[in-house]
Amino acid sequence: MSNDFQITRRKTRQIAVGPVKIGGDAPIAVQSMTTTDTRDVAATVAEIHRLEAAGCEIVRVTVPDHASAEALPKIRNQIDIPLIADIHFNYQLALLALDAKVDGLRLNPGNIGARNRVERVVKQAKDQGVPIRIGVNAGSLEKSLLQQYGYPTAEAMVASAARHIDILESLGFYETKVSLKASHVGLAVSAYRLFSARYDYPVHLGITEAGTAATGALKSAVGLGILLAEGIGDTIRVSLAADPVEEIRVGYEILKSLHLRKRGVNVIACPTCGRLEFDVIRLSADIEQRLSHITEAIDVSILGCVVNGIGEGKEADIGIAGGHSGSLLFRKGKIIRKIASEALESALIEEVEQLALERREARKQQKFTPQPPLSI
Repeated sequence: MSNDFQITRRKTRQIAVGPVKIGGDAPIAVQSMTTTDTRDVAATVAEIHRLEAAGCEIVRVTVPDHASAEALPKIRNQIDIPLIADIHFNYQLALLALDAKVDGLRLNPGNIGARNRVERVVKQAKDQGVPIRIGVNAGSLEKSLLQQYGYPTAEAMVASAARHIDILESLGFYETKVSLKASHVGLAVSAYRLFSARYDYPVHLGITEAGTAATGALKSAVGLGILLAEGIGDTIRVSLAADPVEEIRVGYEILKSLHLRKRGVNVIACPTCGRLEFDVIRLSADIEQRLSHITEAIDVSILGCVVNGIGEGKEADIGIAGGHSGSLLFRKGKIIRKIASEALESALIEEVEQLALERREARKQQKFTPQPPLSI
């Protein structure tokens, strides 16, 4: 494959959300937020487990009241990925969340009260090594900034972030990441660009209130894609009015399309036309759904004719190219065999499952291969 397209990541300072490194040379993390009532521990844990299985690396829960804060230790003890508490205005909830050993806070220090309250939260976060995400949202900018700028602008959003950063830095706190979200793609892109030109803090990307599974995925792909291609972004969340598991799937697809992360089966399917020798639409959808459990990074090409099929099939890990007398099955550029149309799906699934198994076993061998003794 050609390496002409290369993304140079913006250099940011690195922080840690639990065991997950953010910024620096760490991989771009994919995260989501639960839709459940945090007070309902069983439902929240169940949803987080589904997110974990989909590849979610950091999860955020809302903490609007004391009952939600009291549920945090029970949730934390039953999940494997870092837990972030989403706090607004109430510093006591932030302290309770820290007592619950959460891995991160999402709060704006300027919105939780008097200086002494901010100092208490920041000191405890610093002592515990818990990072804070400053979350700027175009829809909830401070009134003074709206009066100054007239309406939400990129400059106004960065000014809001700067206010909160100044508070944290004045207290000697630098374990910070920042988000500057807007529903308008152009505004969000401008704000992130402006912030990234001025600060080296890691940023969490998102297009807020993006929409439904289809329209929200498209808006997020455009906005996040622009920024990621420019090297901006250390974590992402695709905000959808849908099952949060879909946010994880779309997030990885965006990163995979830019070759920034590799995870799961990547289906390369040709556009439909009159040359197709089998039902590419149905087969592609079925393959993607039936192989969604695979976490190994595997490229699968499903090409309906020989015009582009042979070349594309050879580039993929496993590929099919349609032909008049049957389809050719490729593995790593070599023809394995010719397959009749009615056997395409089962043959392709068998090959992908086998390759995934081989890669898992190879990884285990690599992990547990004994090292030779040191020569003296």
